[in-house]
Amino acid sequence: MERDSIDFSKGSVGRIFVRMLWPTLIGMISLVILNLTDGAFVGHGVGSDALAAINIVGPCFLLPGGIALMFGMGASVVASIHLSRGKTKAANINITQALIGAELITCILSALLLTFPEASCRLFGSSEQLLPLATKYMFWIALFQPLGTIASVGMFLIRLDGNPKLAMILTSAASISNMFFDWLLIFPFGMGIEGAAIATSCSFGAGGILTLVYLLKYSKTLHLYRLKMSVKSFLLTMRNIGYQMRLGCSAFFGDAAIAFVMIIGNYVYMRYLGEDGVAAFSIACYCFPVVFNVGNAIVVSAQPIISFAYGVGNSERVGLALKLGLLTAIGVGLSGILLMSIGSPLVASLFLDADCNAYHIAIDGLPIFGVGFLFIAINLMMVGYMQSIKRARDAAFYTFMRGYVLVLLAFVVMPSIWGVSGIWAAMPSAEFVTTMLLLVHHFVFGRRRRHNNARILSN
Repeated sequence: MERDSIDFSKGSVGRIFVRMLWPTLIGMISLVILNLTDGAFVGHGVGSDALAAINIVGPCFLLPGGIALMFGMGASVVASIHLSRGKTKAANINITQALIGAELITCILSALLLTFPEASCRLFGSSEQLLPLATKYMFWIALFQPLGTIASVGMFLIRLDGNPKLAMILTSAASISNMFFDWLLIFPFGMGIEGAAIATSCSFGAGGILTLVYLLKYSKTLHLYRLKMSVKSFLLTMRNIGYQMRLGCSAFFGDAAIAFVMIIGNYVYMRYLGEDGVAAFSIACYCFPVVFNVGNAIVVSAQPIISFAYGVGNSERVGLALKLGLLTAIGVGLSGILLMSIGSPLVASLFLDADCNAYHIAIDGLPIFGVGFLFIAINLMMVGYMQSIKRARDAAFYTFMRGYVLVLLAFVVMPSIWGVSGIWAAMPSAEFVTTMLLLVHHFVFGRRRRHNNARILSN
């Protein structure tokens, strides 16, 4: 079956992977640039306290982002398999249900944040000094997040529709507009942290609207489908939404895990180093999405290939796509380690002036923090592979372990062993242990499972 000249069933796995990767990677890098630019403008235009305040608010938009990833990944896996079997209508129903489910949950979260702004910021680790800045930023982000969710889910669907270049263009356009309005509202208009929030919110809005226009009028294979208004249809929709959530729940746990790391980190850095420590930690949190988004680009590029091949029972193509994804992830992770090892002063200077105390805290800690980038990239690819072949339970287990259990233990244990350096080493330690567990699972238990399946078939 051919869609926009991408033949997932017979085309070269390597060529398809590259065709999917580059536009997706450019789109993800655009998101990274948006994130870094936002932090750079805030750090130099408003100050280190504003940078720390954004880190406090970070979980407020990471959680909706995780919801979008969950539904985007779940819908993409289900729709890929339906399309591989010629069931276009079923695929269209599934993507429509995914958008509805993601929007409902995001709107509830946004309503809670808008209703309890100060309580939310305190829950995420804000001090009284940072509270006014944090609540201003959170208001605009929460207000426009539902449109951002549509854009995030839509990127999966547009790529699956055979149009990864358009997904890249939409994401890049949103990033460029955000950078322009960041500069305009922070510097010429002097709107401070509120200007940065409005600029980001505008990019959410534009991305969501353009995504809806594409899916309603211009998509080739996947289209939004008008669902029936009946009790039976409602129950089927709830069942399908629940199934997509199970398939993509590890993606949600992944983003929610970042939020959890930020919350725990905010408390720990505040305890040991005060507001300057949180500002330095915020630089690490701005750098973290570089590897996370690039790793996700690798995953979402390999996912349609793996899911399609899995749907038709072609294990050779599944294995080849996994190998390409892992090799690419390792290259990305090693590049991240190199950058943080030799370029921490440059990275810190993007966000803060050299005479700022938070700047010096950051350049000491970023090389330690950067070691975790290799393991993050590998873990994302392995968990994404599990999702792609419908092993949602395994994917969710490892995501939960790396993002919650292991990182919490690391934040408790590492500072007691290594002091302040141990705080920076907490996340890399948790990711390293997860990588070891995943490799054992894949090469030991996975080999045993494949052997048992082959024995059953031979009998």
